[in-house]
Amino acid sequence: MAKAYTPGLKVAPRITFRSRRLLPIAGKVLVSKGDRVERDRVVAETFMEGDVTPFNVASKLACTPAEVPTLLLKKQGERVAADEVIGRSKGIFGMFRAECRSPAAGTLETISSTTGQVLIRGEPIPVRVRAYIDGVVAEVVPGEGCVVEAEASLVQGIFGIGGETSGPIAMACKDPAEELHEDLIGPQHKGCVVVGGARVTAAALRRAREVRAAAVVSGGIDDSDLKELLGYDLGVAITGSEQIGLTVIVTEGFGEIAMAHRTFELLASRRGRAASVNGATQIRAGVMRPEIVVPLASGESSGLAPLSSDGSLEPGTVVRIIRDPHFGVIGTVKDLPAEPQVLGSGSKSRVLRVTLADGETVVVPRANVELIEG
Repeated sequence: MAKAYTPGLKVAPRITFRSRRLLPIAGKVLVSKGDRVERDRVVAETFMEGDVTPFNVASKLACTPAEVPTLLLKKQGERVAADEVIGRSKGIFGMFRAECRSPAAGTLETISSTTGQVLIRGEPIPVRVRAYIDGVVAEVVPGEGCVVEAEASLVQGIFGIGGETSGPIAMACKDPAEELHEDLIGPQHKGCVVVGGARVTAAALRRAREVRAAAVVSGGIDDSDLKELLGYDLGVAITGSEQIGLTVIVTEGFGEIAMAHRTFELLASRRGRAASVNGATQIRAGVMRPEIVVPLASGESSGLAPLSSDGSLEPGTVVRIIRDPHFGVIGTVKDLPAEPQVLGSGSKSRVLRVTLADGETVVVPRANVELIEG
């Protein structure tokens, strides 16, 4: 039987989800293996050095750089408060003394008798990593963090922006082909992961941000609407650091694309359940998909039949077409001809035949599909 392999996009009613929660630099792990954690719990923390504020004392006290160490009221390594007097000139006969005040709070890190400048190191900046999902600590990485594990439903999207957030799932659309407009979003969606159907409009995203929704998930988005939301063209291969007050995930692609029925059905079945969402996307080496994760209780039924896939393409495999003219359409592999075929462009490529939901069979290059794994 013919078989090939292709990248997959997971839409899974139930999987064992593992999340690596690691600090960017060495720090302290606050949990132990086997601990049950909630998504907002801090599992590891460290402190980064504060910002440095340079301050020219010699110019403030009208003295030579060599005199600065003798005129300072604080010694190197001592703490100073913002606007605290840290230096005072000798004046004339003890009168007309000039003073200088610290421009920031922190530690007096360096005193230079060459330049007359001091460096004030700001307060340490805490860096904390949270559990992200409700689950169990399956592994501890000493000095770095841990791995949190949970049985969960997982939906991966094609593209997203914004970082990690969480909230209950709220269905704003009744059908996966329904566009998500601003009139479908209201105050009741505050803190929620709002699920639409097809294209989400720029006005709907503005409305979601106004009501302080946690995230918006929909089938597609126009490039122009994304630019309007961000205020600039997104020309990078990695997202997730955008500070826009909202995480946005599209499950199918750009344009007027309905959400896949299976994806919509899975999210609808989890209505009201707490979900962890991450819009981070990486499309180059080390591909990273945006995701919606809904932890399940031990022994809880997933509610949907799983899709069987080991990453291979073979007859019966469910795939999504990722190129026009059938972009975003889901179908089932009918067969995989062994010999390359001539395409409409005149080039040759290995292909497969896909049966669509309406019964139509189309011929598609194998590189133009991805698995719908579950």
